[in-house]
Amino acid sequence: MCWVNMVGRVQSLGGSGNQDGRKRTRPMLLRTDERDRVWTKRETTGPPAGSFSEAVMDCSTSGSSCSCCRWRSSSSSSSKISLSPSSIIPIFVLFLLVPSPFFCHARSLETAAAFRTANRTNRTNRTFRPGDELQKLKMIRARLRDINKPPIKTIQSPDGDIIDCVLSHRQPAFDHPLLKGQKPLDPPERPNGHHSTAAAAETFQLWSMSGEACPDGTVPIRRTSEADVSRASSVQSFGMKMRRHVRRDTSSTGHEHAVGYVSGDQYYGAKASISVWAPKVANQYEFSLSQLWVISGSFGDDLNTIEAGWQISPELYGDSYPRFFTYWTTDAYQATGCYNLLCSGFVQTNTRIAIGAAISPTSSYNGGQFDISLMVWKDPKHGNWWLEFGSGVLVGYWPSVLFTHLRDHASMVQFGGEIVNSRPSGFHTSTQMGSGHFAGEGFGKASYFRNLQVVDWDNNLIPLQNLRVLADHPNCYDIQGGINRVWGNYFYYGGPGRNVRCP
Repeated sequence: MCWVNMVGRVQSLGGSGNQDGRKRTRPMLLRTDERDRVWTKRETTGPPAGSFSEAVMDCSTSGSSCSCCRWRSSSSSSSKISLSPSSIIPIFVLFLLVPSPFFCHARSLETAAAFRTANRTNRTNRTFRPGDELQKLKMIRARLRDINKPPIKTIQSPDGDIIDCVLSHRQPAFDHPLLKGQKPLDPPERPNGHHSTAAAAETFQLWSMSGEACPDGTVPIRRTSEADVSRASSVQSFGMKMRRHVRRDTSSTGHEHAVGYVSGDQYYGAKASISVWAPKVANQYEFSLSQLWVISGSFGDDLNTIEAGWQISPELYGDSYPRFFTYWTTDAYQATGCYNLLCSGFVQTNTRIAIGAAISPTSSYNGGQFDISLMVWKDPKHGNWWLEFGSGVLVGYWPSVLFTHLRDHASMVQFGGEIVNSRPSGFHTSTQMGSGHFAGEGFGKASYFRNLQVVDWDNNLIPLQNLRVLADHPNCYDIQGGINRVWGNYFYYGGPGRNVRCP
């Protein structure tokens, strides 16, 4: 994941991408010649590419409570969106490399997998220390006792995940020193202009398609395995990013992205509908993701972020399913925050959505289009940042006491896609972003963000002003934005990675 610093000055932020299974922060200063690749949206009178005016929305839930929508185009015609170039002040982009657990079915398999991982490392190092490995396993199991809370029900997912139904007041969030003894709060006031409806049962995740659900008073939590933790560089850092010294050149980050962003105002939330695909990821040490996030701070050690979206990360999850994820930090990814529910902090309130679980269905090229709507906003009464899925389905909240700058408001909102390029064999990676096709192919072929909105100081959900879009490697992945009466502010983005123009 990345963020864009619009303050216009070079600032070292720390973070270094490597392959030890943890996220990184890494700023990137755009060169002057790269600014010509930054575009501002302009209003378009026609529909998005792919003749969206004739597209039909087919929602997976009945009535007006649709939260997962499939789109199909009734026309094969396409129209391209032309954008006018403009230059902007120097930009920093923060890259976050995700951790990489996978899942085993039972403790015996988990233990065996952990030993296999250790043995592979030992074969490489030509040294085997059984005592050290046994001590590591003891530490892993102690960490798992903190993460995996005793369930009152367990559900086996078709993709191999185990979902534990944990009493809501026993979830990891309430291990946090500032949250001990608390219970989940009641639903907050929604932003004005947001039309919530009675939430229907959500079936956008594989584990829930069996018909089983967690009982009232519990929350579904994806179980973490021994093998998950064993692949982290250390037990203590599992589920967190690591910050390191950073070089300010643009060629060494390994992260490439296509993003839309707004800044220069006070923001109290963000909303978007994001199409879900299953892009190919070339190897274990790379990922492909799409997300929105809200950001505040000086873009130094006090950086605060809240992030949500979908990602494919073989290293983090052990497979190639797109998965719903969250992240947060209050100190630029140094010692606070984590993915999903791998630490205390985020309070889950929903009984049917498991953070970190696989999403299904996904969009297909020239076929059905599937997107998810996400909204993050600040409750004006208590100041907590809530996460909503679809139209009225509350997932949970980040308590305001976790943050410093975000205790007040955000200074930037960003949306977009990102991949990691490890340059296997010295060439650009073939890891795909979005659908794996360029933005110019339009609806039904390229991935998109639509209906981009922000929440203002008076808790009003409003369209974006001055949305800018940026692709830092346009021959590999690009982006095209626009606005119309149906999709509001939107953009198409993505690409195949390595190709004749991206060697």
